[in-house]
Amino acid sequence: MRPQAPRQIIREYTYAYGACFPQTGDHDSLILPDMGTESMFVFLKEVAKRHRDSYLLLIVDGASCHGSAKLVVPANMEILKLPPYSPDLNPQENLWDEVREKFFRNTVFKDMQAVEKRLVEALLHLEDHPEKIRSITGWQWILDAL
Repeated sequence: MRPQAPRQIIREYTYAYGACFPQTGDHDSLILPDMGTESMFVFLKEVAKRHRDSYLLLIVDGASCHGSAKLVVPANMEILKLPPYSPDLNPQENLWDEVREKFFRNTVFKDMQAVEKRLVEALLHLEDHPEKIRSITGWQWILDAL
């Protein structure tokens, strides 16, 4: 017999922004209302502020907010845009898979507040487990070789 999983028809959206640091296992994230240039700037500004003593290379995919000409990039940060169809080169993508698999599998939520509450739990879990970040992003073997 095929197992039955609940499903949800209503479509509402919220957006999680995340940046991981494979070497240290640090993870910064924000939940924002859209994927616009202004929200991306808010996220970049926050990450730059949290790591003001570092120079950051942020790897991004081809989302429109990532490459907008209007996007202001903080002085201690550089953005590297990946080629199309190459999400496996972005370590953050593996973390999104972890969030979906461990916190959202076969779940129907009452409302958007419940979704965001679970998302906060997932993102805090990542931030509290740097060893998991290092493991999931898969760069530890490279770092060990250096």
